[in-house]
Amino acid sequence: MLLQKLSSLVILCVIAGVSAGKDRAVDPDPNRFAGEIKAFAEWDSKNAVPAEPVLFVGSSSIRMWRTHDCFPSLPVVNRGFGGSHISDVLHFADRLVFPYRPRVIVFYAGDNDIAAGKSAQRVFEDYRKFVGIAHAKLPEARIIFLSIKPSESRWSLWPEMKKANELVQGLSGKDGRLFFADLATPLLGADGRPRNELLLGDKLHLSPAGYAVWAQALAPALRQALALRRDTSSP
Repeated sequence: MLLQKLSSLVILCVIAGVSAGKDRAVDPDPNRFAGEIKAFAEWDSKNAVPAEPVLFVGSSSIRMWRTHDCFPSLPVVNRGFGGSHISDVLHFADRLVFPYRPRVIVFYAGDNDIAAGKSAQRVFEDYRKFVGIAHAKLPEARIIFLSIKPSESRWSLWPEMKKANELVQGLSGKDGRLFFADLATPLLGADGRPRNELLLGDKLHLSPAGYAVWAQALAPALRQALALRRDTSSP
């Protein structure tokens, strides 16, 4: 009997160890972005910021996007900072998101998270945490999650990225304030792999042509989010 109990304990420990080993990635230190966050604050202190803007926030795919040029008729604010994880956006949300009181938040992060070893489930949980905090502060804000993009540089990670996209898409169907924009599919060619002409030479970041594709693919979700009446903010 004792041997049987010990065997059961060993099996449970092995299972627990395997489960824990699926995602051991540690959130990076957000203070590595202190200079960039300070620069945003300094810019805001010297320039007029539009009221109730469409706020683009996230990693380098946001930072490198000429959002003002792609959406000239919208009150756009771009607060992308390269290399960031969702955990970084969460850490700086009180300085980077909420002060602007955006009508729409366009969110892109998760790419670097998975590249650092985080699981699709972890990306989903972190995004859900962001949504909860954002709607506690800004109940009427619409949030558009831009699907994690496929790239040649991180092609081996695409299955996990795709899984994260599917999890977030499922969440978006449960709340009228949440939207999921599939910007991944237009980046894939007939062979199912990333279209190289839409990527820069690093095979990771988008080229100007890639951003043009993104802008066109995002437009329907943006129109829908902006068209929602104020009194439809409840789930």
